[in-house]
Parts: sequence; structure tokens; C-alpha cells
Amino acid sequence: MRRFSATLALAVVVIAAGCLSIKFGHEFASPDRQLIVVGKTDKATLQRLLGAPYQVGIDSGDQTWRWFYGQRDSGAELSKDLTVRFNADGTVKSYSFTSNFPDDMARLK
Repeated sequence: MRRFSATLALAVVVIAAGCLSIKFGHEFASPDRQLIVVGKTDKATLQRLLGAPYQVGIDSGDQTWRWFYGQRDSGAELSKDLTVRFNADGTVKSYSFTSNFPDDMARLK
């Protein structure tokens, strides 16, 4: 009887874990090509449109900000990542956006 109860409890935990929805990072709007203009868009604009960055750092001496969001449910894993590199004056020097969310995949292909 004890063995059956332990097996049943383990099965319930495994099934529940497979049904859990996990989200990580900060949700943000996926940018389109008009949103970020190299040499013009600044930090304040990005923060107003996307919220606070998830991470900040340095890349080859340039300040970088990163927005990241991901979710996992029922075995499917989706994520999107925007990294922006800034000029000394706080305007965008370069940026990279990647995503496997279906809407982004269709829009960016």
C-alpha cells in the first residue's frame, strides 16, 4: 500500500510538472524595423516603449542593454531577445532581435 501511494504521488508530481507554465525575463513588445533607428533612437525612448532592460552590460567598450522574455508550457519553449548597443551619446549604435514566437517568425521571415 505504501509503495502504491508513493508511486501515485510521484506520478501526480510528474504530470503536474509537465502542465506547469514557466515564464522568465520581462515581457516586452517585439520591435518592428521602424521602432529602433540607429543613431537616432535613445535610451529614454527604448525604456519608455519596452520597459526597463532585463540586463545591462558592456560590449567592446559600448554600453549594452538586453530585453529577454521566455516561456515554457506543455513542453513548448518560446523566447525573444533584444540586445541594443549604444553610442557614447546614448543613441543606438546597433541592435539584434531574435525570436521564435509564431507572430515574430511570420512577420520577420
